Amino acid sequence: MKLTYLTSASVIIEDQNVKILCDPWLVDGEFYGSWANYPPLSFSPEEFNNVDYIYISHIHPDHCSIKTLNKMNKDIPILIHNYGSKFLKNNIERLGYKVIEIDHNKRTHLKNNLHINILAADNCNPELCHKYFGCSIVEKNFGSTSIDTMSVVDNGQQVIVNTNDCPFSLAETSATVIKKKYTGIDMLLVGYSSASAYPQCFTISESDKIKAKNKIVHDYWSYAESYVNLLKPKVFLPFAGRYTLAGKKSILNSQRAVLELEDAYEYFTQHSKINQKENKCIILNSKSSFDLDTKQTSEVYTPIDKNEKQNYIDNTLSKRKYDFEYDDKPEIKEILALIPSCFDRYEKRRIELGFSSEMVIIIEITKEKFLLISANGNGYKIIKKNELNQFTKYVKISLDNRLLMRILSGPKNAHWNNAEIGSHLTFERNPNHYERGLYYCLSYFHT
Repeated sequence: MKLTYLTSASVIIEDQNVKILCDPWLVDGEFYGSWANYPPLSFSPEEFNNVDYIYISHIHPDHCSIKTLNKMNKDIPILIHNYGSKFLKNNIERLGYKVIEIDHNKRTHLKNNLHINILAADNCNPELCHKYFGCSIVEKNFGSTSIDTMSVVDNGQQVIVNTNDCPFSLAETSATVIKKKYTGIDMLLVGYSSASAYPQCFTISESDKIKAKNKIVHDYWSYAESYVNLLKPKVFLPFAGRYTLAGKKSILNSQRAVLELEDAYEYFTQHSKINQKENKCIILNSKSSFDLDTKQTSEVYTPIDKNEKQNYIDNTLSKRKYDFEYDDKPEIKEILALIPSCFDRYEKRRIELGFSSEMVIIIEITKEKFLLISANGNGYKIIKKNELNQFTKYVKISLDNRLLMRILSGPKNAHWNNAEIGSHLTFERNPNHYERGLYYCLSYFHT
């Protein structure tokens, strides 16, 4: 078998001329325009129309990139997990693709000797993945979901495990199943970084941002180490989560809990306790390959030049517009007209969950006008800026009114979760701690 790295979590696994393209994000501008690739993409999605299958692990746009799929051959079958919620399946089918759903932990024959096995991560805890809204849009039960998946591709002799975005602590059970089911792992693809709004979009001190960044970085490196120590692959490739913010939010890049791929490689090869003789760490240039038969890479890795990257951010990425910035600015009365039905959905979900909190949610509508949403049955109201000081327990969220209009208009237009991951939301909270139910219920604040 051979693996070719493209970008982020996008790779091609092939054997005997059968190719699986995994999580293709091959067009800049997902998460409403804020996510870009670096190094810059040197190819187009159409170049990969010769693959036999596309595997999509989960709904997030850097894995299920609608902008990418729109440009590809709709005759390529797409493989996904057989989720209880059909949100992912329906989204893909609307684009014109045939979707093949595969049951949890069912080794499935594809073509020639190639097989795939898709396993769901067990539980959802946004405190571990730092996606503050979680994936509540497809959750059936508060606190549990199988939104993320990992996969195993084998040809009867060689085995590649792809853990995608699954933090080890969420997916240890599924990883253990893989360990027991497959006698040896030849190659492991493992995430090494977070992708959330924390800490760069939170109003906290610079010292707290640095502490949070360092902790999250090392948490994710530790997750990767745990996968390696459990599965003991002959070779492992840190990947996924390699993104750069574009547009106005590009100024936040240095504050994200994301270091360069080379930094992760240095840690795994020089500072971790991973045995490099038994579990070798490699990294690949875009479009370069690793051959499992020869154990060789197609070319020597070229580290990025950080000065060149910053110049690219300053001169190119920072000038890009977000999707919603092409919208007309909504009138305030248009936003206010949507709020009653949004609140009804929010309140219905809050009551179903039995969730209550003294914290309030404050959403900035204008610099002088704010929406106050209670989390204990006291409804909502519009308040003025001079009234904010009376609230001591709150989460305040600020965002572009055009994006707010999209979110309130329903998930087909935009959603709180993707807006947060895209760093489009600014948070101020007091006290500064995470209360999951608050964000979970707010996910339903739309028409």
